[in-house]
Amino acid sequence: MTTFPVINLEKLNGEERAAAMDQIKDACENWGFFEVLDHGIPHDFLDTVERLTKEHYKKCMEQRFKELVASKALEGLEAEVTDMDWESTFFLRHLPESNMAEIPDLTDEYREVMKEFAAKLEKLAEELLDLLCENLGLEKGYLKKAFYGAKGPTFGTKVSNYPPCPTPDKIKGLRAHTDAGGIILLFQDPVVGGLQLLKDGEWVDVPPLRHSIVINLGDQLEVMTNGKYKSVEHRVIAQTNGARMSIASFYNPGNDAIICPAPQLVEEEKKQVYPKFVFEDYMKLYAGLKFQAKEPRFEAMKAVETTAPIATA
Repeated sequence: MTTFPVINLEKLNGEERAAAMDQIKDACENWGFFEVLDHGIPHDFLDTVERLTKEHYKKCMEQRFKELVASKALEGLEAEVTDMDWESTFFLRHLPESNMAEIPDLTDEYREVMKEFAAKLEKLAEELLDLLCENLGLEKGYLKKAFYGAKGPTFGTKVSNYPPCPTPDKIKGLRAHTDAGGIILLFQDPVVGGLQLLKDGEWVDVPPLRHSIVINLGDQLEVMTNGKYKSVEHRVIAQTNGARMSIASFYNPGNDAIICPAPQLVEEEKKQVYPKFVFEDYMKLYAGLKFQAKEPRFEAMKAVETTAPIATA
């Protein structure tokens, strides 16, 4: 089994650039996932994000989760549960407008830090999209522009904690799925693992590495690359020891963005194998089918294929 791709982005600035770009290309084509180091976000800042996230969970969410577990009778499970996940979460929206001020229980410090964190991740997401454009032979900025819609991209963060689970064989931390959106940037626990992706029919661990950001590609990038890059099924295995922190930020198209394969990537012999649709319509469909295979979702979008022109502004 080849090892999970870990890429040092610092190498893009020197003579090893071509090799680093090849690593990114291979990861996008064969894994749908990779982990980046030296990504420009300071380590001490990431330590602060981790500390405040874990403090917030302890203070504001741990007890609620225990009550939920008790109320749903999840403690001593006999049979497997397939309609719930062993996770405690809340959501932050950053773009097109932030909901940060409305989230209760956040300290002023945590709010400010998460705002700054989102800005850093937004910048990293856009840099990564341009690296993908370069590897795909698309003009710089193509993917960002395609994501734009009328009000720019949508961008939000799911903050999750996966507490220790007494019956990890009976319930998943998070059930297997592909992500609906664009490019996902995950800051995960540096010690407690559990994230796995499906590769060649086998579940492969995504290694926890301190100060790394895990990148994965969503369904929209599969469509835009006409299948050259694929979104990949992944899941979280609940652990008996240690709570796992996971901060996943989703840089997605704007709700009204028109999604379709880039014309340059539609070859004569391969034709266009994906539909053209409005991102919001895909999200409505995904909401009820998240934990099912993605292919029927693409087929369903073909039935409502849009004829709207693609924005070029």
